[in-house]
Amino acid sequence: MRFSPSFLDEIRDRVPISDVIGKRVTWDRRKTNVSRGDYWACCPFHGEKTPSFHCEDRKGRYHCFGCGVSGDHFRFLTDLEGLSFPEAVQQIADMAGVPMPQPDPEAERRDKERTSLLDVMELATQFFEDQLQTANGARARAYLRERGLTGRTIDLFRLGYSPDSRNALKEFLAGKGVGKEQIEACGLVVHGPDIPVSYDRFRDRIMFPILSAREKVIAFGGRAMSPDAPAKYLNSNETELFHKGNVLFNFARARRAAQGADGAGTIIAVEGYMDVIALHQAGIENAVAPLGTALTENQLDLLWKMTSQPVLCFDGDGAGIRAANRAVDLALPHLKPGRSVRFAVLPDGKDPDDLVRHEGRDPFDKVLANARSLADMVWLREVQGGSFDTPEKRAELEARLRQVTAVIADESVRRHYGQDMRDRLNAFLQVGTPFRGDRRPFERGGRERGGPRGFGVARNAAGPTSISDRLARTSLVSGQQAAPLLRECVLALTIVNHPQLLFDEYDEISTIEFDHRDLQRCWAAVLNAAAASGPRLTRENLIELLEAEGFGALIGQLDQQVRYARLWTATAVAAPEDAREGYLQALTLHRRTKALLWQKRELEREIAEAAATEDVEQGQRLVRAMEEVQLELHRMDKLEAIIEGFGVLSGRVKGPAAR
Repeated sequence: MRFSPSFLDEIRDRVPISDVIGKRVTWDRRKTNVSRGDYWACCPFHGEKTPSFHCEDRKGRYHCFGCGVSGDHFRFLTDLEGLSFPEAVQQIADMAGVPMPQPDPEAERRDKERTSLLDVMELATQFFEDQLQTANGARARAYLRERGLTGRTIDLFRLGYSPDSRNALKEFLAGKGVGKEQIEACGLVVHGPDIPVSYDRFRDRIMFPILSAREKVIAFGGRAMSPDAPAKYLNSNETELFHKGNVLFNFARARRAAQGADGAGTIIAVEGYMDVIALHQAGIENAVAPLGTALTENQLDLLWKMTSQPVLCFDGDGAGIRAANRAVDLALPHLKPGRSVRFAVLPDGKDPDDLVRHEGRDPFDKVLANARSLADMVWLREVQGGSFDTPEKRAELEARLRQVTAVIADESVRRHYGQDMRDRLNAFLQVGTPFRGDRRPFERGGRERGGPRGFGVARNAAGPTSISDRLARTSLVSGQQAAPLLRECVLALTIVNHPQLLFDEYDEISTIEFDHRDLQRCWAAVLNAAAASGPRLTRENLIELLEAEGFGALIGQLDQQVRYARLWTATAVAAPEDAREGYLQALTLHRRTKALLWQKRELEREIAEAAATEDVEQGQRLVRAMEEVQLELHRMDKLEAIIEGFGVLSGRVKGPAAR
């Protein structure tokens, strides 16, 4: 009986190879590391007294350094016990709790068809590679050169170009004898009952082949060359070959690199194709990426099959932090002894491609060296920006931490996480909270009675229980929602009055985070309107849509604030170039302030940790850094109005707003 590769992979993945071999050998306690899935024993294939037989759960392989035998689950049973291959498969399937497949002529037919589909995908890959070298591919080649990719890297990843044609690929494949059904089954054309003539799915795009674990092309990702394309990146649709949530870009190469001498034994998950390719070119070959979506459970399992502690690398902007927090929630329930994740957060506004292209691999290596544990990420998420100056708020924080760690399925890991969070909470509240009337409990060089040796927080520094200026402006303190910050008014109103900016700078604009709740909801409505209407969206249509959703009063409030501050670049009468310049200035101020607030929260946490360990020297250094950040925040508050009257000075604002 012939077994499909997917069935064999499934039962192999479900049963650690150490469970198969462990029934026939005794593991050597001194050399074996159970937490890493690394086992040693005396070889069952030849007599020996010193263990030289090695197996790794992560690789699903065994090897004897004495007699040279090696193999997987099935090979072990066929070679050691003389089972036939179907008998070995039956035994592993029983251990996995998976029923054996029944003989199915239809399944065998599909398996043959799947093989033929892989042949079609290979033909398509060759077509795209050839097109990149033609005159039609000149712009794509120039783009790849601008991104710093060498010819060797382009060849290694088999990058290509899909012509700006509705049928170039379809006609090429038809000329090779590929039938209509196969082309459609590979997802290479858009087809359906309401489409009279199918057409190429990928047009005028740089093509990134996506490989299976067996290094066969199973799908494509395409990066649009035209700024007017509805989607910057487009992936193949789901097919018999390709299920997006079960695949990682560069999986096979990264796995080899992680297992080799230079892989450092880990895997780095970044956000995009170009990040992976740029890192590989810089010498960091153990990187993978999900396919344009948030990391899935299946993809996380793939990472854990390669390494016990993958590093998840996220951009330092708001979208990156949100993605990191989603990954925290995804990973927590599945933690086991020796299996976790770490988080590397890049500087705001940078991605891995930026770092290594302009500065080499050193800055990225430093980011990896500072990767945080999952426990750190849980703690930071729950305490950052919070106020815990009452017993009720401290009790609420404690309850949240218990709730977050309760989802961990493994009892041992859950217990240790609970203890870790309690230890952090005790140190945090003991060091950071001035419960008594004394407002100077942590002066430099002093010591609060009964507390750890203090290195102090400067008297004007905001500790964990202080109310920040930003918090003071919110409804948590005032009892009602305050007006949006001026820079947020400028960012939102400029786009409402000049919606073309949204399409010119969509990648930047779509990631903006607003503090004001109503503005958050309004911004979501703006992005939805842009997605529905595309570049045809006008100011009048957008305002009509927003008013219909109840945001008319908010738009009026934004307009009133910017006019009062004389920030004419955000108004409808501003010249497009003035609006763009004013918007970019406001965005720079907004992101810089966000970055400083993140830095301030990090310093607060590190100050608390240093005080808990009585590291006075480190604490004083952190306090000085905190004072510098607070001075910079104070300066940024004074710059909130951007450059007043920019449009008036430029002479390009017409109409009543200029008077």
